[in-house]
Amino acid sequence: MAFPIPSLEPARVIAGDTIQWTRSLHDYPAGDGWTLAYTLINAAGKVTIAASAQGDDFLINVPAATSALWSAGDYTWRAQVSKAGQIFTVASGRITIEPAFSAATLDDRSAARKMLDAVEAVLGNRASSEVAEYEINGRQLKYLSIPDLLKLRDRLRFDVQREDAALAAAQGLPPPNRIFVRFGR
Repeated sequence: MAFPIPSLEPARVIAGDTIQWTRSLHDYPAGDGWTLAYTLINAAGKVTIAASAQGDDFLINVPAATSALWSAGDYTWRAQVSKAGQIFTVASGRITIEPAFSAATLDDRSAARKMLDAVEAVLGNRASSEVAEYEINGRQLKYLSIPDLLKLRDRLRFDVQREDAALAAAQGLPPPNRIFVRFGR
């Protein structure tokens, strides 16, 4: 069974997937010689996608092998048509490229969980260090105090527990911090 190709630019795609959509531009039909190209850009890089003519419409088709090379992240995109030296921007927006599931370096922890792990690592290392600050050539470095780190750790633990509860609710599971008791035989 073939699925219809969407006719809008996607808001999210996954690197390593085949990505397809169509675009109709009545003022710039492909049949009249107009070409369409998309440019996705962020601080990490730029991706260019050329559309192909499909009658008067445009087909955007990115093979899985091509999208597998894309870096994950949020991108700003622009769609531009061109013909005989004329170029017009016809659309723009934002798109998120999610990492391929097979990516060896996929770290899908939330920001709160990453921070909690980092604070706990600092606390673990701090237990063996007596130095709270030092100075070299007029440059000073001060560490957060252990009470401040403990406060931050507690706040981050609460944030992570909230995330875990929301994930459990989204999956139809009971909240992880609730204890169920059954009375009877």
